[in-house]
Amino acid sequence: MFKIWARIEKDHKIVKQITYENTRKFAWGEFFNYLADICEELDIATPVLLKTHIFNYAKFNRVRFLPRDFAEVVDFDGFILENITV
Repeated sequence: MFKIWARIEKDHKIVKQITYENTRKFAWGEFFNYLADICEELDIATPVLLKTHIFNYAKFNRVRFLPRDFAEVVDFDGFILENITV
């Protein structure tokens, strides 16, 4: 089981946040699916997922998506995923 804290920030303030929980074991090959589920729940577009995003999440337990990582125009400054250690 794993948990991911996802939040949307605008002007350094949290606009929206959720805690994504999954009962299965974390799998790196499924990371995009986790990201897509989180974005669907927050009602935002899914950003482009690059290797650097995955490496940052793996190394620092945190990844930040900027507006330039989205194909659509977004009205926030950052979308952050952070691992919650259980």
